[in-house]
Amino acid sequence: MDARGDLVYDTALQMKKEKNILVLGLPKGSLQESTFSMMQRAGFRLSGGSRTYSPEVDDPELLVRLVRAQEISRYVEHGMLDAGLTGYDWIIENGSDVMEVAELVYAKQGLRPVRWVLAAPEDSPIRSVKDLQGKRIATEAVGITRQYLEENGVQADVEFSWGATEVKAPELVDAIVEITETGSSLRANKLRIVDTVLESTTRFIANNEAWKNAWKRKKIEQIALLLKGVLTAESKVMIKMNVRDKDVAAVSELLPSMHAPTVNALQETGWCSIESVVDEHVVREIIPRLKKAGAVDIIELALNKVVP
Repeated sequence: MDARGDLVYDTALQMKKEKNILVLGLPKGSLQESTFSMMQRAGFRLSGGSRTYSPEVDDPELLVRLVRAQEISRYVEHGMLDAGLTGYDWIIENGSDVMEVAELVYAKQGLRPVRWVLAAPEDSPIRSVKDLQGKRIATEAVGITRQYLEENGVQADVEFSWGATEVKAPELVDAIVEITETGSSLRANKLRIVDTVLESTTRFIANNEAWKNAWKRKKIEQIALLLKGVLTAESKVMIKMNVRDKDVAAVSELLPSMHAPTVNALQETGWCSIESVVDEHVVREIIPRLKKAGAVDIIELALNKVVP
């Protein structure tokens, strides 16, 4: 870290000593936009220019720092950050001793895990991990790759890649281990996935000493609950409708609610309002059936958070 970064963390540590402040590390880079969006939906408003490493947050008990995801687990382990969001892959790569508070399944392009994959040129004879014996591999995840090779009894030369890993095979290396969500970048560079090395999701982690502190643990658990509520809401919507009393049973039977639909009597005699939280992907299937069963005035609403 440079002098400016050291000053930032020295200031953060001093503030932690003076009052109840939780220093939270958020990933800078590819996950930054989706993380900011998730934090906002959780109720935390972040502001600051795209180049800032210390965004403002509308919670006086929070101090937010933007750090590369690759480094967050190390800073959390050593207490420079009380908690942070980073990938499971970087926790493993760094060998960090941290408390995993929650698994948050989101990535740059959607709600799915990411994969570190072994990839080789389309015309390469490499068809399995065993074919890597004596070969050269480029990757940013050197530790993860070496562990994978050791588990499979293979010896190969693993070198750190500073970026543009896909273009290094076959001229510079025989194969690569690279992170992917869809595989499109690999295909564009005429690379073929040979095997999955590690599947990773985002984790909300805490420093072990911070976790033992009653105030910090309560704050961390509060944030985790809200973030999990945001992700649960991503795949769900609320639907509301009006139904005649005689049709309530038939309509309720069609609703795959989280528990049971909420039914309230309307001011107009003989009518009820029904609302339910359902998976978004089923709405297109059930709305015609609800209409046929007697529901009218059907409304679909997006949700910010769903906390079971």
